[in-house]
This record gives sequence, structure tokens and C-alpha cells, in this order.
Amino acid sequence: MFMTVTAWYKCLGRVYQGGIVTGRRTVVVLSLTLFAAACFPTSPPPPPPDTYAALGDSYTSGPIIPIPVPPYGCLKSDHNYPHLAAPSTGLPKFVDISCGGATTDEMANPQNVSPDGPNPPQFSALDDMTGVITLTIGGNDIGFTSIVENCSSPTPAGTPCQDRYVVNGHDELRQRIADTAPKIAATLQGIHQHAPRATIYFLAYEAILPEGPLVAGAPEGCYPQMPFTPGDVPYLRGIEKALNAMLAEQAAANDATFVDTYAASVGHDACEIPSVRWVEPVIPAAPAAPVHPNELGMIGAAGGAGAPQRARHDRRQGRLPGRASLAARPSARAEGGAAGDADRPAALGAGSDHDRW
Repeated sequence: MFMTVTAWYKCLGRVYQGGIVTGRRTVVVLSLTLFAAACFPTSPPPPPPDTYAALGDSYTSGPIIPIPVPPYGCLKSDHNYPHLAAPSTGLPKFVDISCGGATTDEMANPQNVSPDGPNPPQFSALDDMTGVITLTIGGNDIGFTSIVENCSSPTPAGTPCQDRYVVNGHDELRQRIADTAPKIAATLQGIHQHAPRATIYFLAYEAILPEGPLVAGAPEGCYPQMPFTPGDVPYLRGIEKALNAMLAEQAAANDATFVDTYAASVGHDACEIPSVRWVEPVIPAAPAAPVHPNELGMIGAAGGAGAPQRARHDRRQGRLPGRASLAARPSARAEGGAAGDADRPAALGAGSDHDRW
């Protein structure tokens, strides 16, 4: 049996009429469909994200690398890895709010820097239009600068660093790493809240010390170029690896992609010759802060940060992903030598009123 049904609907102050010819069993279904179409019209999809935002500390900002950009108190370079990686994102807008000395606290709070601070809370750079975020953070939460200072030794003997930080089997630095883990989790969760459509890339800290002796049978490290005793080098290398491992775990647990720039930088540590190393020793030969990435290190990090983004873009375009531009060069060990500085500074960061870079 067929009939003509006329339905009247009042929705949002307006009256709608719908007339149909249908079988009895479908009257209710079609009436509800008409009501839903009238009262809940389909909204257009939001515009795609258009911004790449860079967050982080000095391993992001690139202190002393030319050319500085404001706020100058953040020691930020226009040749840091965010600036170098920005074109590979394919996004038209870019903001770099990274700042030397930042900890996880500065994600949600302003950072006082001189002479032109404060740097705004780093979360303030994020919104619903943010599509890509890169981040390196956590080193200052465990006391990066004081570790370098306290572990520097006037002689290449003993294990003064371990003697200071490992007491009765308790490792203070590994405890600091464990205590920082929930702060990293909260940072990543905060990023998702402020930029719900963004893809997050968490970059590791690049290799500071070599993976083993520069020459087979030689002592570890490159004293006095890096003023850590051969006995302390394996310990400090293990601390950096433990920090990066924690960052990788938190990235995986909080929907972020971990980019292992540590692995990419092996063979480019601060004990290498200037043309090879990505991290400068305590007396830099290239424009960079002591024990921080130089421009080669930023090029390497930019290749690591850009590779997943390029691969995703190439897949959308039906192309195979290209090789990351990691500026890889032969290591000094492969070339059979290493360079060292004859002197070391009396105190790293002398005159600094804070414990971070």
C-alpha cells in the first residue's frame, strides 16, 4: 500500500515541510531523515593545517650559530634545524618559539631571557591550524650545564664524575631522567591539547661523545678536547643514551614520532675533527655554543626531521620517499686521526646565573 505523507518540522525557529510518497514501513525512517537534514545541516570541513611550529631548548635554537634572530636572549639562529627543515614540511607558515635554556616548565610558562625577553610560553605558538611540530626538550630538566661542569676534570685520571653522581649504588643522573619522564609525557599531552591535528616529531639529542676509543686500544674520549676522564666517558655516554631512550619511550606512549638523531650523529661527535663533527667541544672551532650542535649538526638534524615529512608528502604524490639529507661525511676515526685542543676553559658557563642552555 502506498500513500502520500506530508511532514511538518519546527527546528531552530523555522518550520519545514516535507512531502513524500512511500510505503507505510518507511514513513518513520524517512520522517526522521528529513528532520535530521533540517536540524543538523552538514558543515563544511575545516581548512587543512597550514603551520609548522618548532619548540625546544638550545639543541633546537642553535646558540651562537649565525645569524641570530629575536628574541636574542634565546640565542636562536636562522640556521637551526627548524629553519632548515621548514621547506620540507610543505606548509606555508612557520613559527620557531624554541629558546636556549628551556625546560619542560617553559612549555606552559614564559621564559625570562635578557635583554629582550620574556620568551612566551611555547604552547602559545600552537593552535588548530598547526600541522607539524618538532621538539627537543629534557636536557635542561636533568641539569645539562651543571653535569658538564661537574664532570670536567683537571686531570685525565679516575672517575670523578661517577664518584659525584653514583653513591652507594644510587645514580642521581638516572634518577633525574626517571623524574623527567612524566614531565615529557605532560608536555606531549599538552601539545596534543593545543594542536589536536598536528603530527609531532621528537628529536633525540645528538651524540656528544664517541661510541668507543678513537683508536683501538687507546683510552676512551679525547681529553682535554672534551675534559672528561677516560673512565668517565662510558658513564656519560650511557647517561645521554638513557635520556634519549626515555624520550623515545615517552614519544611512543604519547602519539609522537621519535627521530633518532643520536644514531644519525654517531661518528660526528665532539671528538671528531672540525670538518666532521656535528657537536662542538668545550672550546668550539666553529660558531656554536660549547658542547652544542654546530651548523653541520643542524643540517643533520634537519635531514632527520624532514625525512618523515618528505616521505609522507611523496606518498601522497605517488613517489617513493627520498633519502634524508643527513650531510654524512667520513669520520675522523675512519680517516685515522682526531684533533684536540691544548687547553680547556677554567669553568664552563662562567658567569652564568642558571644551570641550563
